[in-house]
Amino acid sequence: MIAPTHTAAYELGKKLDSIPFSAYHVLLIVVLGTVGFVEGYDLALGGSLIVLAKGPLHLSQDDIRWLVAGPTFLVVIGGFTASALSDRLSRKLVMQIGVVISTLFTLLIPLAQTAEQLIILRLITGIGMGFAIPAAFPIAAELMPAQHRRTYGAIFEVMLASAFTLLPFVAFMLAGNPHGFRLIALPGGLALGVVPLLVHYAIPESPRWYLRRGMPQAAVTAVNLMIKRCGGRVPELTVDGLGPSLTLEREELPPFMALFRAGQLRWTVVGILSGISASTAYYTCAILLPKALVDQGGAVALSFGLSSVLFLASIPGKLFTGFLMEVIGRRWTMTYSLAGSLPGIALMAGAHWADALAPVVFIAGGLITGFTVLSAFPCTRVYLSEQFPTALRGRGHFFGESTARLVAGVGFPLFLERYTASPMVFFGTLLVVVGVGAFVPLMFGRETVGHLETVTAESNNGVRTAA
Repeated sequence: MIAPTHTAAYELGKKLDSIPFSAYHVLLIVVLGTVGFVEGYDLALGGSLIVLAKGPLHLSQDDIRWLVAGPTFLVVIGGFTASALSDRLSRKLVMQIGVVISTLFTLLIPLAQTAEQLIILRLITGIGMGFAIPAAFPIAAELMPAQHRRTYGAIFEVMLASAFTLLPFVAFMLAGNPHGFRLIALPGGLALGVVPLLVHYAIPESPRWYLRRGMPQAAVTAVNLMIKRCGGRVPELTVDGLGPSLTLEREELPPFMALFRAGQLRWTVVGILSGISASTAYYTCAILLPKALVDQGGAVALSFGLSSVLFLASIPGKLFTGFLMEVIGRRWTMTYSLAGSLPGIALMAGAHWADALAPVVFIAGGLITGFTVLSAFPCTRVYLSEQFPTALRGRGHFFGESTARLVAGVGFPLFLERYTASPMVFFGTLLVVVGVGAFVPLMFGRETVGHLETVTAESNNGVRTAA
């Protein structure tokens, strides 16, 4: 890797990275984290809806399969669509579109009278989530100083984990209520009146995005606004300060296929594979774990309580992961997070052999799993965003998350839904996937250090050059 120098994007990035951490950065983290909380709540809603709506709406086995895989598949479709639009449209606009769609149709869930209506509402909600969820990391990667992306990643993921923890707890309180599936959807839907306004007024446009569109003055103005909001502790930027290599015309975006060219393909694939392993653990636990515990003989209320334990453990786990990724690096942190979860998954798989102690064994396994693999996302998502330069970051991150979600959130839940009554098949499959994924970034990836404008390309003579 060769870091390019004397380019406008490089100089602009250095100025953004030089801004000291301030209350305004905290505001950005809180707003993006609020988006994550709301979208995470809506995303994880499917697992609770399957259990709570099964009786009132007379869900058939086919209906359950649709609710397991259909919404996540539409999240993937929404993500691929947003991937095609991102880098061309404002990423802030992409996020706003997604937040409005997802919260609006979640708000309509209490009106559902049939299984078909519930499925349709969840499918449309999935499209919105495909726009909104991946947008947070490309936005933050370009607004947060490089040395503080771990802070953002950890806090964002803690807010996601808070949603995943709150949801099973609310479902536990509503277990047995015939209107429980209607009531549990309200918190996510009512965010429609708040979150889009927060995004509009608190999140600025990316200065790097302005620069690539041939708008250097707008880019400089956006940087100086950041400096002012952060307390004015560094000198303001000028257009002349962008250096002699400034291009005043809009730079042509590289084609989408640049994600798969020599010099970039390897990093694109490694980022996706890293996401698949961690995401498989998340989707398996969020969507199918309550049903699996019921099918394996547990009570409905107990299944929600045990599910909540997993995600509760991920809250301190994500803070620790955010700290660790800057100490030992992204790759070793991902290896620790995935490999460290294997004993926990094994305990959950064998808990049914412990007879009266089964809940204790399962909780122990859940705490280990929650603290490790379910806490990997502060690292995996930052790592994915750092695989691409600005011109490809929006499309690359959306494409990477969507591809990982297609495998982890659609393929695996659809496969495992038939085996939820078998703890060895259910947890054994998860054990193998996480075990293999633990070593992918370590063996095939590279260590990223926060450089956003660095990408490798293989020239005809095999010499690496900066793109």
